[in-house]
Amino acid sequence: MTEQLPSKKSLFQARAITTLWKLLARWPLAALWRIAVLLGPLVYRFSKRERQVTEINLEVVNPEATASQRKALAVQSLRHSAATMLELGHAWMAAPEKVEASILSVHGRDKLDNARADGRGVIVLAPHFGNWEVLNFWLSSHFPFTAMYEPPKIADLEPIIRHGRERMGASLVPTNARGVAALLKALKRSEAIGILPDQEPNWGSGVFAPFYGRDAYTATLLPKLVARTQARVVTGVALRVPGKGFEIHFLDADERVYSADDVVSATGVNASVEASIALDPAQYQWEYKRYRKVIEQQQGLANAKKFRIY
Repeated sequence: MTEQLPSKKSLFQARAITTLWKLLARWPLAALWRIAVLLGPLVYRFSKRERQVTEINLEVVNPEATASQRKALAVQSLRHSAATMLELGHAWMAAPEKVEASILSVHGRDKLDNARADGRGVIVLAPHFGNWEVLNFWLSSHFPFTAMYEPPKIADLEPIIRHGRERMGASLVPTNARGVAALLKALKRSEAIGILPDQEPNWGSGVFAPFYGRDAYTATLLPKLVARTQARVVTGVALRVPGKGFEIHFLDADERVYSADDVVSATGVNASVEASIALDPAQYQWEYKRYRKVIEQQQGLANAKKFRIY
């Protein structure tokens, strides 16, 4: 269960953050990107955790790159992560017509329309790439859309975040059995649902599957949903065009996602995420500890810790 901050501290932080989001919602995207450009190198220099995790991940996914190449990509990635944080007010609080205008193009919408025309639901794999909150805005503006939601650590931010994500019609459901049941019902109504394919699940809810050649613990919810609904699976991202807006891309998922075998399906999920990252590797959130769990932990080895990279 998410640990929540004491109420007074939570309320103060929520008010401060909400005020900042409201202020930034009025700023043009070009100004937010200029700030992000300045913040990226600062985060790299002064945030040891973000720098180290980003560089470790980049070394795993691209071992052939030089240290200077990885540093350059790490700084650029942290710029994009900063931009995403600065753009939350835009996605959640700016006038809907302003957000819609910032979406410069949509590629692959037919993949969703065709599936629904055939009476099938659509599972959108939405990795931590570009600005996934803008993707949520667009999806919930154009389709009946359901996604899982976990309350934030700052308890008093929950109504603000929930309103921001639901304001265009999205339905948020909890990350438990009741939420899974709601996803199944939405798919059976030929609607769209969103899944985070690159968030590490709790033990017992995933399998190890390769992600850029290294095993990553990956959720197994997808094959269960596909088996019961025959839904179509696509990967969706909101690619940032720095300072100008976003391009929505829907890509066909790797065919292995349709396998009934959990490991094969999870391998397809990770391959689908890799395909979306290829659009612009700097826009992926590399500071997330994607390889935190290791097989040796699952095996119960006494020296499992030495196999961890974080």
